[in-house]
Amino acid sequence: MDDHPEPPTRRVFVALAPPDEAKDELARALRPAYAGYPRLRWNRIEDWHITLAFLGEQPSTVVPLLQSLLAAPVASRPALRLSLRGGGHFDERLLWSGIDGDLEALHQLTADVRDLVRSCGIPFRDRPLHPHLTLARSRRDDPDSVPQAAAGLTGFTGRPWRTERLHLVASNIGRGPGPIRYRDIAAWRFGTTAEAEGHSEGNGEPGEP
Repeated sequence: MDDHPEPPTRRVFVALAPPDEAKDELARALRPAYAGYPRLRWNRIEDWHITLAFLGEQPSTVVPLLQSLLAAPVASRPALRLSLRGGGHFDERLLWSGIDGDLEALHQLTADVRDLVRSCGIPFRDRPLHPHLTLARSRRDDPDSVPQAAAGLTGFTGRPWRTERLHLVASNIGRGPGPIRYRDIAAWRFGTTAEAEGHSEGNGEPGEP
């Protein structure tokens, strides 16, 4: 008997992930915020990523199709040179760090990924790309912590790094009261057709990654 049957639907998104060195550098810059704003719901460092296409809840049968599609935009192009820079917020509720570097190439990669998904009739909400790493979310009765934490990141400039893989990620958002789990379904190295499977999991927060 299968103790972990495949769910009928999965919430999925396509993303890039900074290397550990870049995440560690930002985490060091965030130490004053971690100490100063303990009520924020901080995302785990392991879960930091740049969402390119949030596809939402999809039938599990779509996943193999996505896996076959997403190798194409990665195999034919070099890695992107990016860096983490500064901080900001959305609606005083969501704290983020910004992305700098090859932004034109990043937007083109995003457009290519979304065009492929759209061409197969997979529906999703096509929001404009605002490249960022989501760091934390505030509680409803705490309107000040996120803007203040964002101000503390104004001068942060991370060292440049190169993207290694494009990731197809699933989460269990909305599937119970426990912690949200993120899991790599698959990942593809830039400049190669070789596929690298991943199985990392972590805690996150509700909503769009």
